[in-house]
This record gives sequence, C-alpha cells and structure tokens, in this order.
Amino acid sequence: MPDLESLRQNIADGSIDTVVLAFPDLQGRPVGKRVTGPFFLEHVQAHGIEACDYLLAVDVDMEPLPGYEFTNWDSGYGDVAALPDYATTMVLPWLEGTAIVLCDVQDLSGAPIEVSPRRILRRQIERAAERGLRVRCATELEFYLFRDTFEEASNKRWNGLVPHTSTIEDYQLLQTSREEYVLRRIRNEMVAAGIPVEFSKGEAGRGQHEVNVTYAEPLLTADRHLVFKNGVKEIASQEGRAATFMAKWSMDEVGSSCHLHTSLWGLEDDAPLMGDADAPGQLSATGRHFVAGQIHAARQLAWCFAPYVNSYKRYVPGSWAPTAAVWGEDNRTCGFRVIGHGASRRVESRVPGGDVNPYIALAAAIAAGLYGIDHALELGEPFVGNAYVAEDVPRIPSTLAEALAELEHSEVAEEAFGHDVHQHFTNTARQEWLAANRVVTDWELARNFERI
Repeated sequence: MPDLESLRQNIADGSIDTVVLAFPDLQGRPVGKRVTGPFFLEHVQAHGIEACDYLLAVDVDMEPLPGYEFTNWDSGYGDVAALPDYATTMVLPWLEGTAIVLCDVQDLSGAPIEVSPRRILRRQIERAAERGLRVRCATELEFYLFRDTFEEASNKRWNGLVPHTSTIEDYQLLQTSREEYVLRRIRNEMVAAGIPVEFSKGEAGRGQHEVNVTYAEPLLTADRHLVFKNGVKEIASQEGRAATFMAKWSMDEVGSSCHLHTSLWGLEDDAPLMGDADAPGQLSATGRHFVAGQIHAARQLAWCFAPYVNSYKRYVPGSWAPTAAVWGEDNRTCGFRVIGHGASRRVESRVPGGDVNPYIALAAAIAAGLYGIDHALELGEPFVGNAYVAEDVPRIPSTLAEALAELEHSEVAEEAFGHDVHQHFTNTARQEWLAANRVVTDWELARNFERI
C-alpha cells in the first residue's frame, strides 16, 4: 500500500488526480468525498474532511432514523471530522487517477466517535490486546453476477433478472470461463490495489461467485472487505453487469454468505494459540473458551451478522447456511466449523451473510470470543451428523424480530460494547424492523387480494 509520501508524489506527477476520503457507515458502505489532488495537498492531507454526523444514523436509503442517542433532529445533526489513516491508502485501478484513504471518525474536539464502525472494531482489538491476544481473521464473501445492469434491474423492479449462468457453477471451470471478463478484472485489479486475492471460484448458485482474500489483522481485513465489495459493484457496472451481496436475492437460489474465520495469537511473541494437537478437539484451553463464547453469543449478537429482514431468509435447512448454533469438526451443517491444523487451527462462523457490515461482524465475533475467555465458558463435544435435523440444539434466530429481542437483553453486548454502542445497535435493528412492517409486499397482495 502506498503511504502519504507516495500519494503526494503520485499527485505531483499527475498519476493521481482524485483522492477519495471515506469511512464505513452502519451498512458497511464507504461514504465520504472525492477531493481534487491540489486541494488535498493544500488543505486536506493534515486534517481530513468534515461530514454530517447523520451518516452514522441513517438506513440503507439514507433516511435519518429516530431513536438514536448519538445524533438526532433535536441535536441538529452537526458535523464530525474524518481523519485519514494513511496506512489504508490504495490506488484503485478500476477508477482512473483515483486513490482511496479510509478515515477514523472523531468529533470536532478530536474525541473518537464510539458508534462509528471502525472505532467499534478498534475497541475490540484493544480489548484483545489487554488480554495479551492478537486476532487474525478473514471474511469469505459470496455474490451473484447478473447479465442485467443495475439500471435495468431497477427498471424491472428486480423481477425477471437474468443470472449470468443458467446452471449451478460450484467449482465448474467451463461455466466460470464465461464470466472471466468480469472475475479476472476483479482478481487482478484488487491485487493491484493492494488487496491480496488468493482465488475465485463458482459457487452453489446460478451466477454466484466467491473471491477469497488472504487473512490479516481485523481492521485491515475489514478495510479490505469494504473496498473489495464496493469495487466489485463498480467493476461489474463498468462491464454492463450487476452484482449483489444480498443474503438471499431469490428463494430459488442458495444465499450468499460471508464465512468469518478467526484465530488467536500471542500479542508479544506472535505464537499461535488456538491449536493443541494433544487437547480435546485439537483446541487449546484458550481456543475452546474462544469458540464457546462465539456459540454462547450466537443468538444474542445475531443482528451483528444478519442486520436486515432479508438476512434471515438465508437460514434454510439444507441450503449451506446454518440454522444450529453448534460447532463441529469440519462440518458444514453447523453454525461454527472448526478447521485447520497447528498454526492454522481456527473457527469459521458460517452465520454471517454477504450483507454484513464487516467491522460490526468482526467486532461481534471478537467480543463473543473474549466473553468466552473472560467467563471460562466450557465448550461441549463437537456435533456429529446433520445439524439441520438435530433436536434440542440452540437455533440461529429465524427473524429480525427474534434477533432484536435477543440483542436488547444481551449481557454480552452490554459488557463488550458499552451502553452507547449497544443502544446504537439496538435502535438500528428496531428501526429496520419497523420499516419492514410499513410495507405491503407483492407476496401479500398475490396471496390475499382476491382470496381473503
């Protein structure tokens, strides 16, 4: 990744004329401003930009939502400062002459905005460090590619969309060759931007793909996720195509997941701490507590991994999305799959969908694991068999309303995030549920208009 000095040189030699300063909103999207090169050098590089604080209190449609303590109409929706973190600087090959720098959000006195997603994740990284722990992680994003453009999809009211392939293409090389004009650009241009893509593959849906990025520290992983996801949509759009990361775009297709891998390492010696070949489940005592915490909090923090009404449509038995909050040894029917050997021993949470905010999801996974360590939670035996049909096992919430109720009373959220963030999360979930209940859907009309 280029640093500030490299960015200055790129602006001076004319290879960069636009600097995007951005930070993640609650939906996990980059928001910010495009700054001209000269103005960046003269006025912005040292102090960043200012933006309206409502960006951390709106829904996906950019509508200001009531109920937030952080900001509201009564407080006047003032400004926050977005301070550049030049370690995040990337030159974006798919946008000519453009670099992006991600920012930390502060109030105008310089105090961190605790409810900003990047800060929420930083706090959990700090909490892990206080315990002598370093977390490494990866997010495996899946998405669908369509032959329609975004504009065509909107004009069709998202009905009759045409996936890029008409057959399931899981690991299929002939099928994915037909989409290489898009996927090759994604792989190569992400690598050129500094995002280390390992591979891409067809997934279990028609037109569905997975692109894997090398694991890293949590903040770096989330930052890469943010730029990658936005970049996929930009590249697809340039090619006259649409891509969606919806958790479930159609009930006829499998959902898109964001499998989340986490592992523990020593802060001082960087020694791997998850695996122990001689221990039960080849997990160390610390590793067992860490996994137990994630399972314990799976229901309480479900909203952090499934933030929309649509998110819960993904949890269908036999669909590769989990329904049971249990762990198994390399068992894809479980919500938590323990895999790898030795230094690569880790837990894969299969709960998140492709619609997650990576900062919130990673913060929740770390918070849950630390809760398990702090409270010495015991990890039961691994589940063996088909967890979809198991009896007497805890289940992932099946609706946003159920997840909201769990979040409201979550002792894990209150302990790990504190009141301000807990309240912000809860209000976001509540407002999403209220918005959904103000809509009459096509399904309701078709089912009830004549027959009731």
